[in-house]
Amino acid sequence: MSTSAALPHGLGEPSRWVRRWAHLVAPGGAVLDVAAGAGRHARFFASRGHPVIALDRDAAALDLLRDVPLVTRCVADLEGAPWPLPDDAAFAAIVVTNYLHRPLFPHLLRALAPGGVLVYETFAQGNESVGKPSNPAFLLAPGELLERVHGQLRVLAFEDGFLAQPRPAYVQRICAIREAERSNNPEQAASPPCYELAG
Repeated sequence: MSTSAALPHGLGEPSRWVRRWAHLVAPGGAVLDVAAGAGRHARFFASRGHPVIALDRDAAALDLLRDVPLVTRCVADLEGAPWPLPDDAAFAAIVVTNYLHRPLFPHLLRALAPGGVLVYETFAQGNESVGKPSNPAFLLAPGELLERVHGQLRVLAFEDGFLAQPRPAYVQRICAIREAERSNNPEQAASPPCYELAG
């Protein structure tokens, strides 16, 4: 067995897609890491000064975060139990990678604060031709992430295609923002929001 195969889910380097958009998260803003596993993204955002709630059903994986400052571990069955967070919980960023459970989308969108950033990246249809996951329940349909946020978030970036590295995979990913309400002040209203795109 290779060393990488023995790593608990969620260890390793943060996703490049997540790192690419991290600068959009408000300084010190709370981050929700969904299906966090051992917490590669929780660690990343905590290192940038963000308090993080790491959600996962795997208590042993989350336990690897027990000594990481700013990270609160929350063991929760995201598929077989009610949403574990209060309805008024609001986050400056919500991060989801390599995980798909469609009934969670309304909860995720509701938990995104004004100005908050959704960074989502997971497997897409076509992945069944190159490996796991291959179950259609875990593969996004073409353009599905766009449809999920349509009319609710402003999309800054979207990709849907094939990646050769770090292993062959079909993926879909999005970075989208819940825009704050525009001011009624004419001077402020004339200034459009400024979201710096990553190079």
